[in-house]
Amino acid sequence: MIFGYVRVSKAEGQDTAPQVAALKAVGAEAMFEDVASGGRFDRPALQKLLVSVQPGDVVIVWKLDRLSRSLTDLLRIMERLDKVGVGFRSLTEAIDTTTPAGRMMMQMLGSVAEFEREIIRERTRAGLAHAKAQGRTLGRRRAITSDQHRKALRWMQEGQSQAEVARTLGVHRSTISRLTAATRHNKD
Repeated sequence: MIFGYVRVSKAEGQDTAPQVAALKAVGAEAMFEDVASGGRFDRPALQKLLVSVQPGDVVIVWKLDRLSRSLTDLLRIMERLDKVGVGFRSLTEAIDTTTPAGRMMMQMLGSVAEFEREIIRERTRAGLAHAKAQGRTLGRRRAITSDQHRKALRWMQEGQSQAEVARTLGVHRSTISRLTAATRHNKD
């Protein structure tokens, strides 16, 4: 069976009719339509399509960005279709995974996405190393200072509850609870 997938954005006030007509012209027998952002993976019609397809089916879109705006999500969808044995065609980009050339094109896109992820990881590691070398403290700021930490422990030894100490310091009770647990762990 040949399935068509159509998507337009809510904000742009687009009409699905031109996409539907193009997909029907190339043999789409059933149509799945979403009015949602292409950046979201949890679109209802897309999810329904992904569970409806069977081995040997083909999914057709008018343009790749109708399926997803994210290369990572696009490749995840393509991988899911491939695992089920479903072909994929994009009319505008002339991609057809039912042919060897189309499968090669998708593998090249996958390689580009993997390369992009690796570059991002590399930049992130370099940025963190640079910040650390400059003496910057990485991560989230501590909720309380070392001085407040000592006071909190002293107040609890004097009989105040964790809730009272938390209120006094203006932090959540779980902060004091973690502090107490860490202190106990360090003593053991």
